[in-house]
Amino acid sequence: MTVEQLPATSREVRLASYPEGDVTLAHFELGESALTEPGEGQVVVRNDWMTLGSVARDQMNPDTKLPIPVFQPGVAMWGRTVGTVVRSNSPDLAVGDLVEHFSGWREYAVGTAHEFFKRDRALLPGPEYFLSQGPTAWHGMVGTADVREGDVVFVSGATNGVGALAGQIARLRGAKRVIGSTGSKEKIDFLVDELGFDAAFDYHDGPVAEQLAELAPDGLDVVFDNVGGEQFEAAVAVASRGARFALCGALAGQHGTGDGGSPRLPLMSVITKDLTLRGFATLHTPDQIEHWNDRFGEWLRDGRIVFPHTVVEGGVPALPEAFVALLERRYSGTVLVRLS
Repeated sequence: MTVEQLPATSREVRLASYPEGDVTLAHFELGESALTEPGEGQVVVRNDWMTLGSVARDQMNPDTKLPIPVFQPGVAMWGRTVGTVVRSNSPDLAVGDLVEHFSGWREYAVGTAHEFFKRDRALLPGPEYFLSQGPTAWHGMVGTADVREGDVVFVSGATNGVGALAGQIARLRGAKRVIGSTGSKEKIDFLVDELGFDAAFDYHDGPVAEQLAELAPDGLDVVFDNVGGEQFEAAVAVASRGARFALCGALAGQHGTGDGGSPRLPLMSVITKDLTLRGFATLHTPDQIEHWNDRFGEWLRDGRIVFPHTVVEGGVPALPEAFVALLERRYSGTVLVRLS
C-alpha cells in the first residue's frame, strides 16, 4: 500500500464568536494547525466525509441546555465524520482502515486509537452512508414513539436528515399513513415521490392545524416533531386519544430570534386526550450504532429504504457556507460535505 504524504498543516474551521441572532459566515474562521506523525498509541486520519446537523447551532450558544460540550471561540469545532487511517502507531488500527469519529471541521484528525471507531466498508454502499441520522430516527420513531402497525404518523420537518428516515422507518414498521411537513412544492414531491410518504404539505400554505386535519381526518397516532412552534401546537390539536409524541428538535426556534422553540401547550388537551410527550437526546452507544448499520445495510440491499442526502463539494473551506445554508433549510436529507 502506498503511504500517503502528510502535509505540514491541516486546515480547520474555528468558531470566531458566539452568534446573538442569525448565524453568518462572520461567525467562522478558517485556520491551520501543525500536523505531525502519531505518538505512541495514536493514529492520523484523513477526514473524507462530514455530516452537518442543526444541533451544531445550539452548540454555538454558550448557555445551551444540551448534554454535549459547546464550541469555544478560537478553537476548532467538532462534528461527526468518517475518514481513512493514513498513519498508525497503534495495534488497534491499521493504515487504510475506515473509521468514524467526532473530530470533524478539519482535514486531518490525530488522536489515540480508542477515539476512532472502525467501520466495515463492505457493510454499506459508501463510507458516507455511515453518517446517516438513522440511529436518531430509529430511537425516536421506535424507541420513543413506539410506532405500530396501522398508525397514522406525522413527521414535522420531514425533509431533514432525521425526518426523511423517520418517515420511512414508520412505513417499514407498518404505519397506515405517513404525513410530512416541509417548506416547498419541490420538497413535497420529494417526500411523496421519492421517499414514499402518503401525503405532505407546505407549512407556508396556510394554518398548519387546518392542513394537518385535512390530511389526517381521523387524527394522529404518532408525532415525530423536529420543528416545535406552530407545527407542534397543530399536532396536539389533531392528535387522537393516546397519541405518542417523540420530540426530537425545535427547528422553528434554532435560527434567528423567533420563539418557535417555546410553543404553547394546551394542558387540558394533553390531559383529556391522554397524550404522551417524550423528548429524547440521542447519545448512542456503539452497540446501538452497529445495530442500525446492520439493519440499514440490509434494507438498502433489499431496496426497502433510500438514503436521501445532499453532497456539498469544496472541502473544509466549504463547511461554514454549507452550515448557513442548512440552517436556512436549503437542503434535503442528510447534508454531507466531501472533505477529500
